[in-house]
Amino acid sequence: MCKYTLDIDIFETLQLFAIIMEDVYLLLGSNLGDRGRFLQRAIAEVTEKIAKVEKVSSVFETAPWGKNDEPAYLNQAVFFKSLKTAKEILRITQEIELHLGRQREEKWGSRTIDIDILFYGDQIIEEPELIIPHLHFHNRRFAVEPMLEMAPDLVHPRLKKTVRVLSEELTDNLSVEKI
Repeated sequence: MCKYTLDIDIFETLQLFAIIMEDVYLLLGSNLGDRGRFLQRAIAEVTEKIAKVEKVSSVFETAPWGKNDEPAYLNQAVFFKSLKTAKEILRITQEIELHLGRQREEKWGSRTIDIDILFYGDQIIEEPELIIPHLHFHNRRFAVEPMLEMAPDLVHPRLKKTVRVLSEELTDNLSVEKI
């Protein structure tokens, strides 16, 4: 009898965790060194330190945004569910960036790895160090295209439009090619 009760408690606990876990979408980018390897290493570290990455987009080679004289990027979106807060995820992703050689010397400068939180469930977070959904997501083809592949029907919590609709409204014409 006690075992049966324990099994129900575990089942109910797992259901509760599933309810309170947030869907998290990150965008990874690299334009220095072995770009593909940096994406792979970032995914491995996210899985190890935050949560198991459940889904990844294709890799896209993209023109630099904001500084045209930089090397091309590889970008990839990833999805996972997490019990961690958005601030915890930000802290850990910044640690991963440092571990993989990221140096923050200039805005939009070249980097071994960049990890941006695009969406954290349907939450809107506006704090000095963290804005979710990502402030420029809907204006950047290099972010929208990987998300379009992964979650076309995801609704942007602030704009109340799906990723598919946002992709149709994009005016950004920088090159984004699936590898």
